[in-house]
Amino acid sequence: MNKDIILTEEGYNEIKKELDYLRGEARNQIAEKIKTAREYGDLSENAEYEEAKNEQAFLEGKILELERKLSNAKVAKKSKKDGVVNIGSKVKVFDTQYNEELTYTILGSGEGDPDNGKISNESPLGSALIGKKVGDNVEFSTPSGVIIFNVVSVE
Repeated sequence: MNKDIILTEEGYNEIKKELDYLRGEARNQIAEKIKTAREYGDLSENAEYEEAKNEQAFLEGKILELERKLSNAKVAKKSKKDGVVNIGSKVKVFDTQYNEELTYTILGSGEGDPDNGKISNESPLGSALIGKKVGDNVEFSTPSGVIIFNVVSVE
């Protein structure tokens, strides 16, 4: 059973753009590599041919993965409730343990990039933030214990 994948409209469009590239230009580039490698002769001992075929297999796997994501994608609608955290919200929080402000963008399950402040709605922090508003405290568990943030602003 396939699970719905929640994406922002931007995330959906990025995946669609990547899929179009892989189906078109990337496939053509690999087909050209295979054609060139075949010209080198005996395929059983042709490292270039083997490498190109491996690239092709990887590419086709990636295409299938992206097609699956898009077929199961549900595009999150922008929340009509101002000031309430939802998918697509940019949230500034205050970390009570380290006395610092942090900013996160809440994205769908297929879009998280924590190193760049983009967290999934399914992550411990993301799911704890959903539905909160300015002034609310947010508690969530991590392997090192419970962390408490205070919501400073929601865009």
